Amino acid sequence: MKQMKSVTMILAGLFLMNLTANTQTFKAGDVLGVWLNEDKDARVEVVKTGDMYFGKIIWLDEPNEPDTGEPKLDDENKDESLQSRPVMGLQLLKDFVFDGENIWEDGTIYDPKNGSTYKCRITMEQRDLLYIRGYIGRAWMGLGRTTEWTRVKE
Repeated sequence: MKQMKSVTMILAGLFLMNLTANTQTFKAGDVLGVWLNEDKDARVEVVKTGDMYFGKIIWLDEPNEPDTGEPKLDDENKDESLQSRPVMGLQLLKDFVFDGENIWEDGTIYDPKNGSTYKCRITMEQRDLLYIRGYIGRAWMGLGRTTEWTRVKE
């Protein structure tokens, strides 16, 4: 019985050590760098300006329209005056603030594939993996979509 208790204590200790070893804490600047979107058709560079974080497209798998060879335009934008701007260089992420717990929030994300802007929250659970959640209403309400972005290692 005493031996069983010792084995149980050892297993419990190992389990707790594993939990704490897998829990990482990140700093605000850890989000900086170049990220490949889930569709692997765009790279976004995240930069810091003042106390906020922003991200713009710096690479596209297909930057030009296949039939014309002209740069792809933001032609899905709801604002007609913005439909003539190129997708390359578009700022997708705006106004994010680090909350101190692996989350950047209070920002927005623009989706050039449908021309819409959404509230957004970024979560980092691993150094080279971001979870980007665009949503309507509140992040926890389920009215949104989460995608994974992976860090581009130069």
